[in-house]
Amino acid sequence: MKVRHILGISGGKDSAALAVYMKQKYPELGIEFYNSDTGCELSETERLIEKLQSVLGNVKRLRAIEGRNPFEFFLEKTGNFLPSPQQRWCTLRMKLEVFEKFVGNDLAVSYVGIRGDEDRDGYISTKPNIQAIFPFRRNIWSLDVINKFLNNDNMKQVVDIFEKLCSPGRLKYDVTGIVKTPISKGFYYSKKLNALLDLDIKLFNHAVFEFLKTTDYPVGKLDNFPLLDNTDVLVKKDIFDLLRKSGVGVPSYYDEIPFEVDGQVGTYCRSRSGCYFCFFQQKIEWIWLYEQHPDLYKKAMAYEKNGYTWNQGETLADLIKPERIRQIKLDVIKKQNANRKQNKGSNLVDIFGDDILCTNCFI
Repeated sequence: MKVRHILGISGGKDSAALAVYMKQKYPELGIEFYNSDTGCELSETERLIEKLQSVLGNVKRLRAIEGRNPFEFFLEKTGNFLPSPQQRWCTLRMKLEVFEKFVGNDLAVSYVGIRGDEDRDGYISTKPNIQAIFPFRRNIWSLDVINKFLNNDNMKQVVDIFEKLCSPGRLKYDVTGIVKTPISKGFYYSKKLNALLDLDIKLFNHAVFEFLKTTDYPVGKLDNFPLLDNTDVLVKKDIFDLLRKSGVGVPSYYDEIPFEVDGQVGTYCRSRSGCYFCFFQQKIEWIWLYEQHPDLYKKAMAYEKNGYTWNQGETLADLIKPERIRQIKLDVIKKQNANRKQNKGSNLVDIFGDDILCTNCFI
């Protein structure tokens, strides 16, 4: 049974690095690379995708509406109701629906660039024919798979799998002891998961693979799956290093630009990919947009109508008043100085990069 391997490139560092990583390490998978084109990307994002094209060979551009700006099309359909963290119709219409149409009813393994130093699961499709895999993490499996695999109701089946995979000895004794311990308030899913991973990551992956063969998950339909023996764990530094070494380079919107306020110096950039008007971006990122891409800031301002604003309780016109800009920049300088004193990263990618994200934006 044919299973497609697909990887969405959002235009950010993590998905770009994952695409390069998978192309270099697992060329035999024949991964289909794609990007959901919203028509509202930064020029820096477009340049990144062009560079990736030369390394990957092809990146299919998916677009919800042809012939016009997709965001403006759907904005009209909603009566100029701007998307927000509570009403994320933008990712639904311009990314999720387009992605699921691209896959159709085919069985597909979707590779997601969530790093080993992130504590989140990301997008998991509600469609049973699409399975998410996370190559940068120690645990490559999605939460739904782990919950089924470690569920007490499946304990006998999982014990039998480990019994077959393990050679006699201490490892087999330790593994079966953990597997036979039921999930409880004192021994919850993540604790049991980590105990098994601590013993042998490859063994755990092969056991999950055998279990999936008894399910309808796409990975279970494969004859083999090379990521079972992958023990790589990539964190933020690794991502930047990989992109630089590959020749693709880091998206230029991550470049820290210095600014000065009242004799104090700070830096700003954009902390993540996404549409230029993304409502998840921080106030300082709006100021970055205003000062680095004034034309796009002006377009974002024009979308604010009938009381709908990108930031709750504050219009973009108010955000760029001189005193407001001054205060926002001073707040960032304060955070950056505090991080330096604690020996933490002081750029915006470190301070804000993984705080709030729409889990669908990776596609």
